[in-house]
Amino acid sequence: MDFLNNIQPRETALKVLYEINEKGAYSNIALNKFLKSSGHTEKDNAFITEIVYGTVKWKSAIDLVIEKYSKIKLKKLSPYILNILRMGVYQILYMDKVPDSAACNESVKLARKYGHEASSRYVNAVLRSVARENEAVGNGATKNETIVNKAELKDLSHLINYPDKVKQPAAYLSARYSHPEWMAERWISRFGIEFTESLLEANSKNPDFTLRVNLLKASREELAESLRNRGYVVENGKYLPYALVVKNPSSIMMIDEYKEGLFNIQDESSMLASQILNPQPGWFVIDVCAAPGGKTAHIAQLMNNTGKVIAGDIHEHKIALIQQTAKRLGASIVETMLHDAAVYNENLGEKADAVLVDAPCTGYGIIRRKPDIKWTSSPGEIAEITKLQARILDNASKYVKPGGVIVYSTCTIEKEENEMMVENFVASHPDFYLEDISSFLPEGLKKPEAKNGYIQIYPNVDNIDGFFISRMRRRQRCETWDKTHLP
Repeated sequence: MDFLNNIQPRETALKVLYEINEKGAYSNIALNKFLKSSGHTEKDNAFITEIVYGTVKWKSAIDLVIEKYSKIKLKKLSPYILNILRMGVYQILYMDKVPDSAACNESVKLARKYGHEASSRYVNAVLRSVARENEAVGNGATKNETIVNKAELKDLSHLINYPDKVKQPAAYLSARYSHPEWMAERWISRFGIEFTESLLEANSKNPDFTLRVNLLKASREELAESLRNRGYVVENGKYLPYALVVKNPSSIMMIDEYKEGLFNIQDESSMLASQILNPQPGWFVIDVCAAPGGKTAHIAQLMNNTGKVIAGDIHEHKIALIQQTAKRLGASIVETMLHDAAVYNENLGEKADAVLVDAPCTGYGIIRRKPDIKWTSSPGEIAEITKLQARILDNASKYVKPGGVIVYSTCTIEKEENEMMVENFVASHPDFYLEDISSFLPEGLKKPEAKNGYIQIYPNVDNIDGFFISRMRRRQRCETWDKTHLP
């Protein structure tokens, strides 16, 4: 049966959305769990993935559309019926290659299965009203039943009334780009309206699928040729000489090149953390928040697999992930350690040449990759998470030997978690100072703040994940700690 006219893939998508929206599951984890056990075809899995991520990404915009055509308040709907409606609206408005009839009919079947006959009639009425009005203003493109397009930013002003952009900028940006209004308001106050709109638009786009070539096993040219021979469309990354972008990555984790460890799936922002750490062969390095192990294995690669890397995490199942990643990528110098990074480990005191602190954070820099972050976040979480970050950074600094370095990184764009965190740290730890990182950065990312010891990357400016990376060095014992002589 054609997957576009098949209830089963949509039912799997519904189950994943229920886990995300009602149980607070992470989108990538919930999706992977259901796809592994579903037994669907590769084409089905791509369809399910698109529905899940698209529906989560555009949830608030979709809800505004549903509210216009529904006689029932959304909060009174059962979670299953609401998510069925969201999926249906998403297919009608954002998946140009899915026939409206298929989106409506399969949603009605799901509503009958997860509700009752009245539920199915209600879902049918709402979705057909949306489809009719969307078609009436020329937004219902000719639909081909064999291809599913990736969703793009859509202007829904023909279906819903956006708030006035001048009088209510946060409300407008929230509705237009499907972000929480508090988030839009926060960023407008910090960055201004134009930058915030650019940021929200970037968050609404699909990120590149980027690979880090494992130079322990292959060159970028060798891997690119091998992937092209398999039919993949491949181009060089934007900044780093060991990055590749794959335009059609379907089933890439199933090929021999992945299983044999020739590459790891990793954004260029994430790769920069290890590059700025700049570990040398023979060093002893600690990665205190290491799971799932991509940066750890990259550190081992940069050390030419000589020396020692300890990778720590608080959860046993994540330790297993680090071990699997290191083994697949041939990072034989990696050892794992079950440990809470917020608790000091006296056995590691002043022993490391370098420490990486890729700290837990709000994740606001990777919303385009994990859209559920928008809906699970809250204004007050920054204050809480900065307390944890400060504890982890303080403990990790004690592992650095005199003359050694520590890199602190996050995948967020919040200054409280980033610049303010490291500036407060060096102010309270006079034996550390921020070090110019310009020499570690590729052309195109040599930003002015690099001389101050850190870099802030934005998805709308740099077209890679939003990331913050800083590098600090611990003074030798003979150096003065007089703050008036700090560099």
